[in-house]
Formats: sequence, C-alpha cells, structure tokens
Amino acid sequence: MTPPSTAPTLPALPAADTAVQTVSLYQAQAKIYARAVSGRFANWRWALVWLTQIVFYGLPWLNWGDRQAVLFELTSRRFYIVGLVFYPQDFIYLTGMLIVAAYSLFLFTAVGGRLWCGYACPQTVYTEIFMWVERKIEGDRAARMRLDAAPATLHKWLRKGAKQLVWLAIGLWTGLSFVGYFTPIRSLAAEVATLGLGPWEWFWVLFYGLATYGNAGFMREQVCKYMCPYARFQSAMFDKDTLIVSYDSARGEPRGARPKKADPGPLGLGACVDCNLCVQVCPTGIDIRQGLQYECIGCAACVDACDSVMDKQNQARGLVRYDTKNALSQPGGQGRWLARMLRPRVIVYSVILLLICTALATSIALRSPFKVDVVRDRAALARQVDEGFVENVYRLQVMNATELAQRYRVTAEGLPGLRLTDPGLLTLGPAEARWITLALRVPPETARRGPAGAHELHFTVERLATAAEGSRNVREKSTFVLPR
Repeated sequence: MTPPSTAPTLPALPAADTAVQTVSLYQAQAKIYARAVSGRFANWRWALVWLTQIVFYGLPWLNWGDRQAVLFELTSRRFYIVGLVFYPQDFIYLTGMLIVAAYSLFLFTAVGGRLWCGYACPQTVYTEIFMWVERKIEGDRAARMRLDAAPATLHKWLRKGAKQLVWLAIGLWTGLSFVGYFTPIRSLAAEVATLGLGPWEWFWVLFYGLATYGNAGFMREQVCKYMCPYARFQSAMFDKDTLIVSYDSARGEPRGARPKKADPGPLGLGACVDCNLCVQVCPTGIDIRQGLQYECIGCAACVDACDSVMDKQNQARGLVRYDTKNALSQPGGQGRWLARMLRPRVIVYSVILLLICTALATSIALRSPFKVDVVRDRAALARQVDEGFVENVYRLQVMNATELAQRYRVTAEGLPGLRLTDPGLLTLGPAEARWITLALRVPPETARRGPAGAHELHFTVERLATAAEGSRNVREKSTFVLPR
C-alpha cells in the first residue's frame, strides 16, 4: 500500500486577469503656480537679483580709458578685463579661475547646501524676474489659476500676449548683453538698430535670448530637477552638518488646523497648522515637511511663508528653517550649526581655496608685460651665405600685454661670434602682437670647429625702459643648426 503524500498543498492561484494595462513611462507634470512671498530671505533673493543683473547688464557699458572695460575680442584674440590684457597663451589663468570656481562650489555646498542655486544661479535669478512679470500682468497665484482655467477670450489672450512680449524683450536684451561681452556693445547696439548684425552675432543674440526666454519662462523648475547636474551630485558633498532648509518634525507633528489663538498643546497638535503655504510658495512644488529632497534649491521661500504663519499664531519662528540634521536630532541643537561648520572637510576646502586664490593672484600680478614665441623657419634649417657665414632664420612673435606703446630690443647668445643681421629693434602699439623674421649668423671658423647638428641658443627680448615703466627681459630657448 502506498503511503499518503506529505507534500504541502499549494494555495490555488487566482484566475489570471486578462485585462490589458498600459503603464506610461512618463508622468505628466502639473503646472506649478508659485505663490508670492515676502520676508527676510525673499529680500535677500531680490538683493542678489539686483546685484547680479546690474553687474551683468551694466558691465559691458563701462569704459576703461578708450575701450570697453570687459571685452573678450575673439577676432583679434585679445581679452580685456579692466586694466589687464590677456592673450590665448594666458589660458592657464582661465584654468585657475575655473578651479577656484569649482572649489568655491565645494566649500559653499559643504557649508550651506544649495545657497548658490537658491540665490545667485542665473536660472533662479531669471525665473524670479519672469515670475515677477507674470504676477504683475496676470495676478497672483489664484488669479493665474482662474485665468488659465477660463475660456479663450480677448481679455485672456491680451494678458497672455503682453506677458510673452515682456518675457521675449527681457530674453533678447539678455542675449544682446551677452554678445556685448564679445563684440563692443555700443557698435553692436547701433547695428541692432539698423538690423546690420553679422550672421554669428544674430545667431548668439537669438540663441541666448531664446534660451533665457524658454528656460525662465516655460521650463523653470524642470531645468533644476532634470537638466542641472548639480542637483544629482550634490548629495556627495552633503553631510549631517551641512546647512539645509529643514522642517522640525518634532515640534511640528502631529499637524492640524486650529483656531488662530488656540494653544496646540491641549489639542494634541504640533505647531504646524497644515496650511500648505510652504508648498504653494515653493518654485519646484515640493513639500519640505517630507524631508530633504534633491528638488529643493535652498531658496527658503518656505521659511518666509512658515514664519509669517507662526507670527499670526503667536508662536516662535523656525518651524521651517536653515539648520543641520545633527542639530535637528539633538535637544537644544537649534542655532548651533555655526559651531558645526568648523569641521575637517570645511577647513580643508578653505585652505585649498585660499592657496589657489593666492597663487592665482600672485601669478597675475607678477606676469610678464609681454610675451615671446620663437619658431624656426622650417623651409631652410641652415644655409651658407656670403664669406662662409652659416645662417639660420627664425620667426618671433612679440606680444605687448600692456595698453601703452613699447619698444623692444632682440639679442641672441649661445655660439661664438653669433650675431643678428639687423639691429633687432621694434616698436609695438598698445596690446599689439607682431611676427618678425630674424636671421642669425655664425662666422666660418665657428662652423668649422663646432660639431654638426643642433646647438642650444637663447633669444633675449628686452623691453626698453620708459618714463612710466622700467625695463623687462624675456628669454626663450631655441637651437642653431650647423650643417655637415
């Protein structure tokens, strides 16, 4: 007789659902209607808006002597920054400035989170300007929502059209100002008035202008959430002592509505009245009460909104505030974030940044007021000329990095009897660069005694002293070839 099976009995599976379900890979994004907010952090944001835009729009119109104070003239390959003149050979200074910018970003992020994003990033600044225009023309949050939901009428399209025209004008003016850093802006403005811009100038004015118009007018938070890489790698620079916009859940929960003057303690409620104003004012549409999110740009609009509610409820401010995770998790930790900033990461970043800035400033201050490049004439490395002299031909580029006319003398040394075939004197105008051709000769006895091949020599270019400036020398190495 076969023993009964002891295998467990599996539960019956439910009948397969034959209905077809479609799952979209892309979630529709609801439009964000950010509410206007006022407060101390809103004032700081607008102060940065004014400061950055005065600098950006005004700097191209500022003169330094007879030229534009800041001009990156690509056609002549001269870069003017106030009293300094840079050539493409000075690219090392651009590298230094980029390194300074990178370490500054690391330092500020480690200390204060995304303060750059919330206050000084061009995307944030222009979004703030475009939203201000939108509120002035279409009204605040509720009015804009009603206008968008209303049927198409002449009144609606006039308001929408006026907003778009102002946005477009700001964008194009921004594009013109941007191109004004590369083409003298006064001549550029005159060419715009007569529609006489060149093709590349038209391209960059329209490209930068329309990019500003699209990013700040339409894409807004999408740029910060999906296009900006900073939002993705910021977590690598954060720790529990980084200053972030934080919600004090220990004080705020459980949240709930109550009369304005009511004490939340007997009601079993926290300080948060669940008014959702912190969500309504957020430019990226997040709820800061859910904790730190990568979409948060640190603008503190929610802090201003929450503080205004706490004032009306006769409660202490700071339910939403700038703070650190460590300070939030410890009793009495509020306000101790300043002491927590002096940690190894911040100290290392600060020291490295200080050293790089010092080295960069010292290098610029001590850089030579002129530059020299030496190129051998490759068509004829060496040739024998009259009376048995051996001659090599060189091309020298001398670049005057000052805005005064300068006189230079060229000499060479390295072989017995080596001499130039001409006096080697030249005069350069302000910020002028010139190629000159020079021939060096050695006497026959030097050519006979010396071994054939390349021999090291040095060119010395001396800036002759003037009443305003002293003399300076630049030495460049090259070779003199003796034929076999």
